[in-house]
Amino acid sequence: MVSAETARSVVGIIGNVISIGLFLSPVPTFYRIIKNKAVEDYSPFPYIATVLNCMLWIFYGLPIVHEHSVLVVTTNSVGLVLELIYLAIFYNYAAGQKNGRKKVVIGLAIEVVFVAVVVVVTMLTLHSHERRSMMVGIIADFFNILMYISPLTVMKQVITTKSVKYMPFYLSLTNHLNGCIWTSYALIKFDIFVLVSNSIGAVAGAAQLILYIRYQSSSSSSNTS
Repeated sequence: MVSAETARSVVGIIGNVISIGLFLSPVPTFYRIIKNKAVEDYSPFPYIATVLNCMLWIFYGLPIVHEHSVLVVTTNSVGLVLELIYLAIFYNYAAGQKNGRKKVVIGLAIEVVFVAVVVVVTMLTLHSHERRSMMVGIIADFFNILMYISPLTVMKQVITTKSVKYMPFYLSLTNHLNGCIWTSYALIKFDIFVLVSNSIGAVAGAAQLILYIRYQSSSSSSNTS
């Protein structure tokens, strides 16, 4: 019989693969940006939100905060590197978008300062794994939820324009799968902080997929007309 720890490790590894797939899902979008040499109407906020999310979960998964969470650290480390690459590309081609570059610079600067404050306060004021896990977990959960719902602005655009042009399908799909697998991971060996945000992410991803299916035909018709 497979132990809970083994099952959790297997699910965690699968979660790493899916999460990396999630982090790689914007590649077609950025290929288009590079090809057209313009960011068009794409927003940097989902990628800025993901950078903050990755930094917080890396800190949460470190042994000094939450023990036995190396799989949380590995996936978010890969994600952090990829998101910074995306934002560098966005910045390079954002000259034609009003305040596009300013949004990237200010957003990242605020996030670095915020994470530094969280790290300093946690390490200086909390001296047990339980308290550190609770503080960082609550903060990471909050911003993980923001990352999952950050496409809401794009969803509004889809409904308004009846076009899924700016809501990539694979990003929505991997968002949903990522939320599902990490929800399972959290349930095997109960981790409330991983559970809450990722269960919301699974629902948010499902909503995006439903919206994509609803308006895909409209987008295809407008593209062929």
